[in-house]
Amino acid sequence: MKRSLALLELVRMALTILIALLIGYIFLLFSTEDVGEAFKWFLYGPLSTQRRFVEFLNTSVPLIMTGLALSLVFQARVFNIGAEGCLFFGGFGAMLAALEFPQLSVLHLIVTLLTAALFGAIWAFVPAILKAKWKASELVSSLMMNYIAYLLVLFLVNNYFRDKAAGALVSYRFPQTAWLATLTRYRLNSGFFIAVSIAILIGFLLYFTKYGYEIRVVGANKKFGFYTGINVVLTTFWVQLLSGALAGLAGGIELTAMYRRFVWQSLPGFGFDGIIVAILARNNPFLVIPSALFIAYLRVGANIMSRMTGLAPEVVIVIQSVMILLVTAEALLERFKKRIVEREAMKGE
Repeated sequence: MKRSLALLELVRMALTILIALLIGYIFLLFSTEDVGEAFKWFLYGPLSTQRRFVEFLNTSVPLIMTGLALSLVFQARVFNIGAEGCLFFGGFGAMLAALEFPQLSVLHLIVTLLTAALFGAIWAFVPAILKAKWKASELVSSLMMNYIAYLLVLFLVNNYFRDKAAGALVSYRFPQTAWLATLTRYRLNSGFFIAVSIAILIGFLLYFTKYGYEIRVVGANKKFGFYTGINVVLTTFWVQLLSGALAGLAGGIELTAMYRRFVWQSLPGFGFDGIIVAILARNNPFLVIPSALFIAYLRVGANIMSRMTGLAPEVVIVIQSVMILLVTAEALLERFKKRIVEREAMKGE
């Protein structure tokens, strides 16, 4: 039965994508006279040149990391959406380590990335402890923490770490010892391989370890978890800290590989995009990779379509919205799912 249900889920996902693309095509009909040309660039653009393919892979890196961060907390049915703030604060932590500890040489990059993860976990600690101690809504507190991180970090960067010779609100440039390598002449972010490896590790943690089992049990039924001896409060607390560390690491990877200084003057949005990735992946870390790649492909395709045809790339937002609605619509193919369950139940009798 599991195989049949998995196949049905794949069919449902394929239908979702096809319907979303069809609706996107309909929107293009009202936006341009040459629909075929626009849709061609939208679908084929990220594969048209090596530079654009690298751009597509680089775009997926923070999406994979924030998708993982949110998949973890969503698996535990903890609606913490603070990945954006953790990513921003983690980037600030990476900047501090990069600028303050250049003498570490060989270990400098490792310390920089670990500091980014630590700062992300520290920022996730606030909604986590509020939830554990006073049962405060993690949805509200984590959302508020996003904007606190934004204002606090910009204040600190502007007043203490700003490179006044740069002509913009950016930090001093990181020493080369804190640079994450970029590959090929088109600067492929080597963080892509780190993100994929972490996704596989988190998948094994979630599905093949005792701690991962506890997370899934707590998410499925907190009362059942409590009566089977699982410390529900502690489990939800630690899963939020781990989620924050992953989001913070995403910020560190992005800054050390792509910018080599703190450059964000507004929230980059990767944490909110991670919600989309987690929903598409059904909170499965193994599926976060293709989900993030798919969203990145849409984003880059829309940008290329915009550059080549003059169309606004906002059409991709419409496609993503339709996809989320359809993916979360349990009624889609529900009749077939019911038949499979009933047939297997009859066999069991």
